[in-house]
Parts: sequence; C-alpha cells; structure tokens
Amino acid sequence: MKSISRRSFVTTAAVPFAGVFLRGASAPESDLTVMTSGAFTAAWLELAPVYEKTAHIKLTSVFGPSLGTTVNAAPMRLDRGEMLDVMIIAAPGLDDLVKKGQVKADTRVDLVRSKIALAVKAGAPHPDIGNLEAFKKTLLTAKSIAYSDSASGVYLEKELFPQLGVWEQIKGKSRKIEADPVGGVVAKGEAEIGFQQISELRPVKGIDIVGELPPGAQRVTVFAAAIPMTSKHPDAAKALIQWLASPAVYAAITKSGLEPVKGK
Repeated sequence: MKSISRRSFVTTAAVPFAGVFLRGASAPESDLTVMTSGAFTAAWLELAPVYEKTAHIKLTSVFGPSLGTTVNAAPMRLDRGEMLDVMIIAAPGLDDLVKKGQVKADTRVDLVRSKIALAVKAGAPHPDIGNLEAFKKTLLTAKSIAYSDSASGVYLEKELFPQLGVWEQIKGKSRKIEADPVGGVVAKGEAEIGFQQISELRPVKGIDIVGELPPGAQRVTVFAAAIPMTSKHPDAAKALIQWLASPAVYAAITKSGLEPVKGK
C-alpha cells in the first residue's frame, strides 16, 4: 500500500465532541507518524483531520498489513528501524512485536473489534453463506477465491479452511492477495469470491458484500494501538491513543464497519 505523508484529508462527517477529550490538556505540538493496517484505515482517514485540528498536531500516515513480509507490513517496518510513533494493527501481530521488544507493552490499548465478510463482483449472484454447511458448499463450488495476507487471510488459510476439511480441494483455486485490497481483485473479476475484514471491503467500489461469515466460521479480530520503541514523541503518541479509545470516535468507527472496544 502507498504511504501518504501530511496530506490534507476531507472528512465527510464531523466526529461529535472531538474536542471534549482534550479540553484542559493540550498535547505538545509535534509531528506524529502513525501506521495503520487496512481494517482501521477508513476510520483513521476520517478521524485524523479531526485530531490534527483539535490537538494542533501534524500527522503523517502510513499503511500496511499487520502481518507478513511485504515491504509495508508492520513487522518489516520495525525490522528496518522505521520511525513510527503509533501502530494500529491486529492484536496478534502487535503481541508478536511486543515479544520481540519492538513495541512498548504497557502502551497497548484495544480499539476495535472486526469481522470477516465475503464479497462478490457487483451484480453477481450472491452465494449462500447462511450457515456452515452452505458456506462449505460455496467454497467448494466457487471458481476462484481470494483472501488477504494479513490477519483474516492467515486465519482462513491456516485454521478455518483446514478445519472445514476443504483446503486440499480449494487451495489450487485460492489466491493470497499481498498488500492490496481483496475487494479490488474481486471488482476486476479476477476472483469470484473474496474475503477480508468488512471495514476493508466497504470502501471498495464495484463489489457487493454478501455478508459476514456464519457462526462457526467467523473470527473476530481485535485491532489495538501501541507505541513502538522508535517513537520520538511518546507523550503525544499516548494522548492520540487515548483519544482513539474515547467515546468521541465511536460514531466514525461504527460507520466504518467496526465495533468500538468500549472502556469499562
């Protein structure tokens, strides 16, 4: 995925009470570099300009998968010493980076829960995924299948498809999409069905989202934020993460297809 540096974002809907959280405590004016994976991207693109205006902070946004070895993936960025102030990625990937000593464990905050959905090209017939048996039949009869190289795709390839007993039959027609949106591949007709986090499918034009995976197949992934060891502005980074976990952002998060992890 392409990095975007200090671009001007246009938000389509104001986030209510954005300034309430920061009232009485202004964050230091500095630049923050934020890396987010695909599931949180739509919400981030709406929230970033609000925070910039409210907190008087310039945000540089970079994007990439939570897992994997593509050039923009979170592990690869930290392995090469890239300076990041905040990472927003799938919790399993973040846990791995904490274990490697690349992310500060005590800064982790769970932000959202995300579900996997199935998409087809716009106007194409919608396969039946209403229950587990129908879902298995859809996998076996599909001409081609696409899934991501990040959290949802790893789960599908390594866990779900083998557990359902269909992997040997479908792996020859299945394709892992590295770094790019699965929805784009489906929209072009390069895959009959595609799987990705619902928040990553929603912004893609030219597809129909058939629905979420059925019970017994679904995997809810938590996406969390934390501060890498490379951060030069940990205090400002902490303030941003706290805001991202506050009620001020719940509307934008829900709109993007995610569920906020609400504090106790």
